[in-house]
Parts: sequence; structure tokens; C-alpha cells
Amino acid sequence: MTTRETRKKLKKEPQDINTLHRYYIYAISMKSHFEEILKNEQNTKEQQIMRDMYMSLWYGMLYVVVEGWQQLKLTDEKINKLLKSNNIKLLKRYRNGTFHFQKNYNDDRFKDFFNEPTTVEWSRSLNKHLGRWFLENLKKQK
Repeated sequence: MTTRETRKKLKKEPQDINTLHRYYIYAISMKSHFEEILKNEQNTKEQQIMRDMYMSLWYGMLYVVVEGWQQLKLTDEKINKLLKSNNIKLLKRYRNGTFHFQKNYNDDRFKDFFNEPTTVEWSRSLNKHLGRWFLENLKKQK
């Protein structure tokens, strides 16, 4: 491979960022549905199922964004610091538990994520900083 081909391969193309942004939109859409259900004062079985579904889809899609971030070798001081957390491993396992059939309804992949006291706030912070990064970088594309 020539030096020019190597440089081109390492360059982040706008379509790569746009494609990753699509997955981020999926994640925040699931987060929005999850938070809307949390606001509802009723706590029916159906709402619990929907709450858990949206939460799991949000966390699963959030990890897909992390995978894309890493594959594209993107950088941001705050995001990279968050990605150094051990919570990233727990999020990956949670994603795997969500998107791959598990015989045990209360699989350890889910329990381990919630038994770690920092995962929920960490996930919200990661989500927020990814959103900030996308807004900043999509403006640069215009």
C-alpha cells in the first residue's frame, strides 16, 4: 500500500461520521422513549416491559456507537476518558446480552451492569458527550 493510500485510509470521511451519527440517533431515540416511560406515574407490567426494552435498546445501541468510534479512531478528550472506564466492558456485555439470546432471563450480563454503581451516570455522561461531539463535528462539515 502506498503512503497516499495509507493516509486516505486513515482519514475520517464525512460519510463515516454521518453513518456513525445514524447509530447515535438510534441510541438517543431509544433513550428518549425510555425516559418518557420513566415519567409516567403508572407502573403496569406492560410499562415495565416497555421500559426495560427501551433501556436495553438504548444501552445496546450506545455500545454500537462506541464500536464505531473506536473503529474510526475518533478522538475527544472527554469521550476518550469515559471510554477508559471499566464500564465499557460491562456495557459491551450488556449489549451482547440484549442482542444475543440468553436462556437465563436475569443473565449476569444485565446484573453485572446494574450492580456497578457508576454505570447509569457513566452511560448518561457518555451519551451527552457523544451528542456534543456530533453537534460540533457536523457543523464543521457544512
